[in-house]
Amino acid sequence: MMKKFELSELEELIAHGEGDRLEFKKTITHLNKIARTLAAFANTRGGIILVGVLDNGKICGIDPEEEKHSLQKAADFYCDPPVRLFFKEIEHDNELTVLKIIVPESRQKPHLAKSNENDWRGYVRVKDESVQTSKMVLHSLKTEDAVKPSYEPITKQETILLLQFQRQPRITLKQFMHLANISQQRASRILVTLVLHGIIRLHDQEKEPYYTLS
Repeated sequence: MMKKFELSELEELIAHGEGDRLEFKKTITHLNKIARTLAAFANTRGGIILVGVLDNGKICGIDPEEEKHSLQKAADFYCDPPVRLFFKEIEHDNELTVLKIIVPESRQKPHLAKSNENDWRGYVRVKDESVQTSKMVLHSLKTEDAVKPSYEPITKQETILLLQFQRQPRITLKQFMHLANISQQRASRILVTLVLHGIIRLHDQEKEPYYTLS
């Protein structure tokens, strides 16, 4: 029997709205799309998916067993390595059921999501979006403490970077290294942290990737 306090828990979650650690889904229809969200949460700080909730926060309810099956399939076969999931059913007072999926931050980063056959891509969570990312960011995710669990006060190097954006709209990794007089590894870690917190944006479709303010 489901506990009464779970209702207020659900309402509180919905009130926060979608963000870097919360996403609403009406239902699971495309396994490759939900796999991106699972991989992004696992690669970043973890997160929660509420299935049976519309984008505007209205509860519509679902068949939990059917949704569990789809989510587990996406986690096991559309994510590499597979993503660990925890399920919790929450019954609303009008007898609609919402499925709460908890995706912990992974110790096996990075996770890739299957886009098409033989096409696996990396994703991280930035604000309320699961964003495809570069090989550089994925490599940094493997490094211990590359991504801190919470954003710390601005450092001297970060201040230098943000002031530079007042002078020019974009900056590359090499430019930041020389500007702040730091190693490539340290510069990369700072840039990755700022990308994952939505402060700057990585543009990696060019010959030489660059960064801009979000």
